[in-house]
Amino acid sequence: MITMIKTMSLSPGMPQQQPPPPPSLPSQQLLSTPSQPSTTLPLRTIPGSYGWPMLGPISDRLDYFWFQGPETFFKKRIEKHKSTVFRTNVPPSFPLFLNVNPNVVAVLDCKSFAHVFDMDLVEKKNILVGDFMPSVDFTGGVRTCAYLDTTEPQHAKLKNFAMDTLKRSSKVWVTELLANLDTMCTTFETNIAKKGTVSYLIPLQRCIFNFLVKSLVGADPATQPEIQESGYAMLDRWLALQLLPTVHIGVLQPLEELFLHSFAYPFVLVGGDYKKLYDFIETQGQEVLQRGETEFGLSKEDVIHNLLFVLGFNAFGGFSVFLPSLIAVIASDKKGLQEKLRNEVREKIGSTSLTFDSVTRLDLVQSVVYETLRVNPPVPLVYGRARKDFRLGSYESEFDIKKGEVLCGYLKLIMKDRKVFSEPEVFKPDRFVGEGSRLLSYLYWSNGPQTGSPSEHNKQCAAKDYVVLTASMIVAYLFKRYDSFVGDSSSITAVEKAK
Repeated sequence: MITMIKTMSLSPGMPQQQPPPPPSLPSQQLLSTPSQPSTTLPLRTIPGSYGWPMLGPISDRLDYFWFQGPETFFKKRIEKHKSTVFRTNVPPSFPLFLNVNPNVVAVLDCKSFAHVFDMDLVEKKNILVGDFMPSVDFTGGVRTCAYLDTTEPQHAKLKNFAMDTLKRSSKVWVTELLANLDTMCTTFETNIAKKGTVSYLIPLQRCIFNFLVKSLVGADPATQPEIQESGYAMLDRWLALQLLPTVHIGVLQPLEELFLHSFAYPFVLVGGDYKKLYDFIETQGQEVLQRGETEFGLSKEDVIHNLLFVLGFNAFGGFSVFLPSLIAVIASDKKGLQEKLRNEVREKIGSTSLTFDSVTRLDLVQSVVYETLRVNPPVPLVYGRARKDFRLGSYESEFDIKKGEVLCGYLKLIMKDRKVFSEPEVFKPDRFVGEGSRLLSYLYWSNGPQTGSPSEHNKQCAAKDYVVLTASMIVAYLFKRYDSFVGDSSSITAVEKAK
C-alpha cells in the first residue's frame, strides 16, 4: 500500500523548535517574494495550453501516468515552453471525473512556487489534491481541516486544536517512539538471524502506528487486539482508496490506467475499517475528545474525524512514505556516510538518553534528513486556487493569474531549482550544514518554507519541525544500536550491533 500513498501530506506535530533565521543568499540567488513583486521583469503570456476539451486532458493524463511519468512530464514541458510557468493538465481527468477540472498553471521554480503559500493570493478550499477531492464519506461526511480555507471560521478552531494536541503529545512522544523502535529492531535482528534478510515495511508501519496512536490519541492499541494487529493496514487501505486516481504506480499498463486512474473508489470498501477506528478513538480517547469539545468548541464528531485524518493521512501516511526513503539513503551508502553519522551520534550524544534537545546538536544527521526531504518530498504535488487576479513573478518574466485558476507545484523539480541549489540532482548529505542552513528558506516540503511558522492563518504542516526531529532521533537511535546496517527502501540484509 505504501506505493499508493505518495501524494499525502506530512504532518505529525509538536511544539515549535525553530531553526535560527538563515543568513541571506548570495546576490545571484535572491528571490523576490509575492508581497514584494519585481517591477523590472517583462510581462509574458503564460505559455502552453489545455488542448481540445476531453482530448487534451486525456493526452496529458497518459503522458503523466504512462508514457513519461510525473517528473519527465513536467521536465519536457519546461523544455518545450522554455519556462517554469506554463499551462497544462494534471490527473485525474475525463472520462469519469466529469466534475473535476484538470486545468492548472504549473509553477516549477522556487520563486513562482512561493506564491502558493501566500494566503492573500490563494485559497485552499477543497484543493488538497488539486480540483479532485475524495468523497467526504471517507471522513464521516466532515470536511476536515486539510480541506478548509484559512478564511473559514472552523479552520482556526481545528488548526489550533491540532497544534495543541500535537504539543501535548510531546510529553510521551519520545518515550513511545523509542519503546516501539526497540520492539521493531528486536524483530529485525531475530528475522535476519533466521532468514538473512527482512522486509522492514510492515514492522515500521506497526511501530509508527502504535507510537502515534499513544501520542496523539492517548490510547493504547493493545486494549483492542484487532486494532493492535491490523490498525496500520486499515489506515493503508483507507488512504489508498482516496488517492488511487492521483498516484503514479508505473507498472502493468494499461491495467493501471483502466482500474486505478479511471474512477474514484467508493468508501463502502473501507467503511468497516473506518468504523472500527472511529469506535476505538471514541471509547479510548476520552481525554482528547473532552478537550476538543470543552476548550475548542468542537463537536465530538468533528474531533474524531479530524483526529483520524491527522493520525492517518498526515502523520502515519507521511511517515510511511518518508522514513523508507531516509533509511534507504543510509542503508545503501557506500561512500562513508554511515561512519560520519555514527561518529557524530556517539561523539555528541554518547551513552546519554536520546531527547529532542540532544538531536538538535546533530548537524549532519539533521542535514541528511533535510536532504532526503528535498530529493524525495513525501508530498510531491502542492496546489492553490487564485483568490483574486494577481501578477505572479518568476525569474525572467511576470504572468497574469486570473481568479479561480489553480496553481500546481511539483516539489521534486522545485527543490532542484538551479538558481538556489548547487548540483541539485546530487544527494549531498551535508548540504544544510553551517552556511548551508540558509537554504532552509527554500526547503518547501511542508507546504511552506522550513523557516516558516505554522499557524491558524496558513496551511503549513503543523509539525514540520517535529517530523525532522523525529526522523533525526530514529537515525541517532539506529547508530546508538548498530555500528552499521545494510539494505534498501524495503529490506534490511545485515546489521552489525554496536560494540
